[in-house]
Amino acid sequence: QVQLVESGGGLVQAGGSLKLSCVASGSTLGSYSMGWFRQAPGKEREFVAAINKYSAETIYADSAKGRFTISRENAKNTVYLQMNNLKPEDTARYYCAATFLTAQVMSSKQRGDYWGQGTQVTVSS
Repeated sequence: QVQLVESGGGLVQAGGSLKLSCVASGSTLGSYSMGWFRQAPGKEREFVAAINKYSAETIYADSAKGRFTISRENAKNTVYLQMNNLKPEDTARYYCAATFLTAQVMSSKQRGDYWGQGTQVTVSS
């Protein structure tokens, strides 16, 4: 199994940027496809972005395309989410997830097998 810890959240103005990090322990990051999800108060968890193991192919939610970039550094056991041009509707708690399966499954099934505790992102207007 793998333990995941997110960091990098905070309060920013609309149009600003944040870079989230997720560090894995207990296993090597390269064994997993990785993803980012978010959940706002009163709403269900939604998929944001994912990156495949082996190929590093990426998938983005429509809301994230052109603004967010997911990347991984397997040697550091870390996955990142670079968020640019943030909007108030991006406000949510962001969760890192890992799966033995694929980024496509994370997107289509909203699936993760292991989850971090999340990091809060708040975007003010």
